[in-house]
Amino acid sequence: MFVTVRNWLQEFRLSLKMKLTLALCAIAVVLLMSSIISVLEFRRMSNYVSDMMADNVHNIQVTQELVNAVDTYNLQLLAVIGDDNLSSLPDFDRQAFLNHCDSLRISFGASRTVPLADSVLYAYSAYMLASMELEDVLESSFINTRDWYFNRLQPLFGRMRGYLDRLSGAQYDQLQQNSRDFDSGFSRSIIPGIVAVSVGILLVFLLLFYILVYYVKPIYHMRDELSDYLTYRKRYTYTFDGNDQLSDLNNSVTDLTEENRQLRRRISDLKGKQQ
Repeated sequence: MFVTVRNWLQEFRLSLKMKLTLALCAIAVVLLMSSIISVLEFRRMSNYVSDMMADNVHNIQVTQELVNAVDTYNLQLLAVIGDDNLSSLPDFDRQAFLNHCDSLRISFGASRTVPLADSVLYAYSAYMLASMELEDVLESSFINTRDWYFNRLQPLFGRMRGYLDRLSGAQYDQLQQNSRDFDSGFSRSIIPGIVAVSVGILLVFLLLFYILVYYVKPIYHMRDELSDYLTYRKRYTYTFDGNDQLSDLNNSVTDLTEENRQLRRRISDLKGKQQ
C-alpha cells in the first residue's frame, strides 16, 4: 500500500502556478484563521469582563443606596432625640433594605464579599431591634434618651456602617480586579494574532527559500549552461529534480541543444566530405 501511495504521489503533478497558488493560499488561510480566533477571543473576554464590571458598578450603587438610607435614618433618630416636640417617629423602608441586601448576595454568588453582605444583615438586624426601643425610651422618664442613643444605638450603627464600608471597599477591589482581568484578556486575545503574523512571516521566508532554491536557482543554471553552449560549444548537461513545467522546459532545452549539436556535426561532416 505504501508503494502504491508513493507511486501515485510521483505520478501526481502540480503545475508551477498551482504550487505557488497553494503556498500563498496556505499563508492566507493561517492569517485569516488566526485573525478570526483573535477577534472571537477578544469579543468573548470583552463581553465577559464588561458584564462583570457592569455588575460591580450596579452593586456599588446599591451599596451606596444602603449607606445613604441608614445614614438618613440614623440622623432622623438623632433629630428625634433632640426634639422635645415629637410629632411622629422616623420611618425606615426595611423591606427595600432587605431586598437590596438579597440582590447583593445573589449577585456576589460564591464571591468573598458574601460574608460581608451577611455581616451587614446581622448588624442591620441588631441595629433595627435597638431602634425599635426608641418609642419606649421616649415615654420612659427613667432612661436618658441621649445616653441610650450614644451608648446603645450608636455603637450598633457604627458596626453596621463599618460593614457597609468594608463591603463597598471589597466591591471597588473587585472592579479593579475585573479591570486587570480585562487587560490580561486583551493581551491573551492578541496572542493568536501575534502568532499568526509570526507564522505568516516564517511561511513567507520558507516560500521565498523554496522559490529561490527550486525555481530561481535552476533558471540561473539553465542560463549559464546555455551561455556556455552558445559561447564555448559545451554540451548542455544541466539536470535537476523536479516534476513541473520548469523541469519540462529544461528537458526540452536539453533535447534542442542536443539536436543542434548533432545537426552541427552532420553539417561539419558534410563539409569535410565535400572538401
